[in-house]
Amino acid sequence: MKAGKDKVISLHYTLTVDGEKVESSLDRNEPLWILLGHGQLIPGLEKALEGREAGENLQVEVTAAEGYGERQEGMTQRVPKKYFQQAAKLKPGMTTVLALKEGGHRVVVVQKVGMSTVDVDLNHPMAGKTLNFDVTVNEVRDGTEEEIAHGHAHPPGAEAH
Repeated sequence: MKAGKDKVISLHYTLTVDGEKVESSLDRNEPLWILLGHGQLIPGLEKALEGREAGENLQVEVTAAEGYGERQEGMTQRVPKKYFQQAAKLKPGMTTVLALKEGGHRVVVVQKVGMSTVDVDLNHPMAGKTLNFDVTVNEVRDGTEEEIAHGHAHPPGAEAH
């Protein structure tokens, strides 16, 4: 079966940037489960997975434009510490998650920590970078009605919600 919209893919990946390993599903010994066509992956990786089948290995180079976008200057903001979990432990250069007022979260990089505020760079930490993925497709199957309605894959043994 070929991967495409509304297909569930189980895959292992290793991401490197500038020759340095950033992360790997192999470190967790747990594959990533994705429902294609629902915005769960960066566009460049999702396009590379289209038409793939179980057992395929592929090397994918994703440009910034097809990944997390180009870095934008002036994307800094001063944010009250109350919007961060464990604000007391933040240090410049750290990547953390910012809770948004309107709900949801955003990955940011800490620039400066003050008494009551934190200055952050709102660019994604991988913005402006070329991403290199080494991917092994483990399984491709049709998404269930429930998965398609929820917009994400339900791995084996996952709790229903």
